[in-house]
Amino acid sequence: MMDKTAKKLGLIVNPVAGLGGRVGLKGSDGLDIQARARELGAVPQALDRTVQALEKLQPLKGELELVTYPAEMGADPARSAGFEPTIIGLIKSGDTTPADTQQAAREMQALGVELLLFAGGDGTARDIYAAVGDKLPVLGIPAGVKIHSAVYAANPGSAGELAALYLQGQVSSLKEGEVMDLDEDAFRQGVVSAKLYGYLQIPFQRRLVQSLKSANPASERATLEAIAYHVIDQMEEDCLYIIGPGTTTRVIADLLDLRKTLLGVDVILNKALIATDVGESELLQLIDRRPAKIVVTLIGGQGYIFGRGNQQLSPQVIKQVGTENIIVISTPEKIYALEGRPLLVDTGDPAVDGLLSGYIKIVIGYNHTMVYKVSC
Repeated sequence: MMDKTAKKLGLIVNPVAGLGGRVGLKGSDGLDIQARARELGAVPQALDRTVQALEKLQPLKGELELVTYPAEMGADPARSAGFEPTIIGLIKSGDTTPADTQQAAREMQALGVELLLFAGGDGTARDIYAAVGDKLPVLGIPAGVKIHSAVYAANPGSAGELAALYLQGQVSSLKEGEVMDLDEDAFRQGVVSAKLYGYLQIPFQRRLVQSLKSANPASERATLEAIAYHVIDQMEEDCLYIIGPGTTTRVIADLLDLRKTLLGVDVILNKALIATDVGESELLQLIDRRPAKIVVTLIGGQGYIFGRGNQQLSPQVIKQVGTENIIVISTPEKIYALEGRPLLVDTGDPAVDGLLSGYIKIVIGYNHTMVYKVSC
C-alpha cells in the first residue's frame, strides 16, 4: 500500500517521438510521416529513453507514487524500470495522438502531481504547454528529433537525476524554459522557421538541463570558410566524408561547389557529392568496409555534437566509422558562448556516449584547433 505522504510524480511518454530521426525524416509529427518512418525501418526510441530516466529514480521507489497513462504512454516503460505505477486514463494502444498527451497532462495536474516528467520532442513540449501552461512544474526527457526547447534535461539520465533532486527538495528553484517548435514541412525543405509558443516551469540545475538553441551570426562567414578550407585540404582520397547538418558544415560543400542539404546528412567522396539526405541504413551500407570520417558541428547555445537533429549518425554508424575518425568543427565564438560548459553527446546508447566522452580536438580555423571536454 502506497504511503499517503509519498511524492507524486506524473509520467507521460510520446511513443512516436524521435521516430523519424535515424531514417532522416527530420521529425515525427503527423501520421503520414510516422507511417513513412516505419516503412523505412524506424524503431521508436522514446520508451527506452524513459526507462533510462526512471532508473535514476529507483532510490526513491518506496516513497514515490508514479502516476501515468496506459501501455506505451507510460505504464510499459515504468514497469520495465521496476515501478508499479498508478495508471489512469484510456488510450488506443498503437494509435496515440497529441490529444492523448494533453488529456493526460490535464488529468495529472488535477490529481496534484508535484512534477510532470514527459518524454518527447518540441511537439510534445507544445502539447504539455497547451494543457497546463506554467501552472505545474514539468521536465522533459529528450526523445525527439528536433529539440530546440529549453525544457529538456541534457539526456535521459539527467532527467531522472534532476527529477529525483527536485522531489527530494535538494533542488527547489524553478526556471522558465522556452517552448520552441519548427515548421516540420519547411524544415524538410531546408528552411528553419522556429516559433516561440510559451514558457514552462522546470526544475533548474545548470549541469543537468539543455539550453535554448542559438544561431550563427552572419559575421562569422570568414571564420567558417577558413574552417572549411582546413577540412577540404585535409581530405584523403577514397575516404568517405559524412557531413552532418548545419550552416557550419554546409560551408564545406559550398567551397567545393556542391549542393548540400542544410538539415540532412550528406556524403562526399573524392570531393564529389555521392549521396544526399541519407538515413542510418544508407550510411551503414555506404561505409561497409570502407574508410570514412564524420564531420559535425555543435549546436549553438546547447553544445550537442550528437543526438540533436543528427540521429542519422546513430551509435552503430559512429562505432563503424570509429571515434578516432570524427572531425568536430566550430567557430571560436560558439565555444566561448558555452562559458566552460562541456560539449554534450546523447546518442541513445550509453556505451557509445562513454566512448565519445573525454577530450576532443575541435577545428576552429585554418590549421587552428583547440582541445575541449565532451560529457554525456
